[in-house]
Formats: sequence, structure tokens, C-alpha cells
Amino acid sequence: MASNKKLPRGIRNNNPLNIRRTKNAKWAGLAQEQTDLAFCQFASMTYGWRAAFMLLRKYYYAYELKTLRDIISRWAPLEDNNPTNVYIERVAEIVNADTGIIADSKLPSPDTHPYTWALIVAAMAQVETGWLLHRYSSMDDVLVGWHLTQLAR
Repeated sequence: MASNKKLPRGIRNNNPLNIRRTKNAKWAGLAQEQTDLAFCQFASMTYGWRAAFMLLRKYYYAYELKTLRDIISRWAPLEDNNPTNVYIERVAEIVNADTGIIADSKLPSPDTHPYTWALIVAAMAQVETGWLLHRYSSMDDVLVGWHLTQLAR
């Protein structure tokens, strides 16, 4: 894990989407020592990406959230004092450049379009952690995280 306190929390924790700790969460790749009381800390960034994909797949399939607006509204709800609409607009802007997807587009299946989902997760991480992300991870790391989800199924 990165230790510089000036880095965004998601980078320090190898948790690019800032996944919260819960009693029931037993993520693969959790760091042995969990010093952040609110957010999970992963042994490597690839395990943080894996956890993000696992959660977003659940949003898509179990909760039937099929648009960026639906997913992000649940991920970062207004009730938690998040700038949800700004978050949605920013992710849609980033993803649209490569995919043509807008906030209310029906998203393709994660199983048939993993690269699209890698772009979505990377865009969400940019909003969560800021543009420093590219200095501490890469799209290769994101895709390895995706492949780790396939091993878990």
C-alpha cells in the first residue's frame, strides 16, 4: 500500500473506488492489517479493482441497475452527501469518449463487454481518487482485476 498521507485515500488503500468496510465483507486480497476504520485496504491495486468489479457486477445482475445513472446513484447516493449528479456527469463524459455511452444508456453486459466495464470502473476511480490514479495504476491493472473476477465465478 502507498503510505504517503498526501495521496488520496483510495490510492493509499489500493481501493480505487473507496469500498467501505463491512462486517460481512471478506474480500480476496485484503491487506492483513486494516488500519482504515471506514474503507477496505487491499494488498495490491489489482485486488481493489477486483472488488470494484465484483460489486458492480452485483449491481448489474442482482439489483438490475443497467445505466451509469442507476449504478452511480446507488454507489454514491445523495443521502450520503455525495455530489451524485456531478459524479454521474463526469463518469459519463469520460466513458462516452471511447464508448458512446451516456448517463442513461443501457449498459452492455459485463460478461460480454469487459473492456467497456474496465473503462467505467477506471472513470469511477478517477472521480473517487482524482487524476493521480494513472501514476499509481494502469489499465493493465484494471484488466487483471477484471480477470480475477472471472476466477471467482
